[in-house]
Amino acid sequence: QVQLVESGGGLVQAGGSLKLSCAASGVTFSSYTLAWFRQAPGKVREFVAAIRRTGSNYADSVKGRFTISRDNTKNTAYLQMNSLKPEDTAVYYCAARLSTTYTDYPYWGQGTQVTVSS
Repeated sequence: QVQLVESGGGLVQAGGSLKLSCAASGVTFSSYTLAWFRQAPGKVREFVAAIRRTGSNYADSVKGRFTISRDNTKNTAYLQMNSLKPEDTAVYYCAARLSTTYTDYPYWGQGTQVTVSS
């Protein structure tokens, strides 16, 4: 059974940094694309970043500030968030899908809250 568990969220001042982690189990981790999404209160869930074997991509709103990475030996993906802004406040979710597919992500974590104060 696939399980994704996020951690690392919290409260930070604008301009600060946080690093989120996503620990996966029940999957051959290296065969999966890992992604981060976020959902702010009253808004739809939006894509943040994704990493696959061939590279990574980011939403325009986080380019240059956020970095996604993975450690296949630890079955863990990370999201380093720098220069945080109040508009980055949201619940951040980790998601996974097989690298050979481009459909919706079938596996999701429970989310971790990130709050950026001004």
